[in-house]
Amino acid sequence: MAIFNQPSAPKRDIPAPPEPIKSPETALKREPDPNEFSPVAPAPVSRAAPAERSDGKESLIASDLTIEGKIEGAGHIRIAGRFKGDVHVQGDLTIEVGAKLNGGVRARKVVIAGELEGNIEAAQRVELLSSGVMVGDLKAETLTVAAGSRMKGQIDFGGEGKGTKSTNGTAEPGAAS
Repeated sequence: MAIFNQPSAPKRDIPAPPEPIKSPETALKREPDPNEFSPVAPAPVSRAAPAERSDGKESLIASDLTIEGKIEGAGHIRIAGRFKGDVHVQGDLTIEVGAKLNGGVRARKVVIAGELEGNIEAAQRVELLSSGVMVGDLKAETLTVAAGSRMKGQIDFGGEGKGTKSTNGTAEPGAAS
């Protein structure tokens, strides 16, 4: 019984074992290509306090809130609810549609889409949008009034020496009313 001399069965190709399944971490890893652009390493983080900027963060008074008090600061304020009190900020003030502010305002830019009952004492720019209502006096360098907006009060805009007074809010800086 010689097993060695028997005709051998045809050889079958046995497929190679499958590659092991890669985890997501290893699937994403690859060798760096020296021909690819390589970004410069980020600069070290400074531990110094950040400089105060006029384009700071925005604070929100949500539509379901009613607050009474005073707001002062360097950032931006967005009122979507109701606020009773003065707002004095170095940034921008936005009064959303459906919101109401009762109080005096000092801000860099004021956008009124809701209601403002009070005076704007000093602003670089005021925008009274079509849904906006203002009852009070306004003093600003630049004023934009959209059709459909309403205002009752006196307006003084255009800066020192070239301002135009108007009670209807339709004049442009330097225009006669």
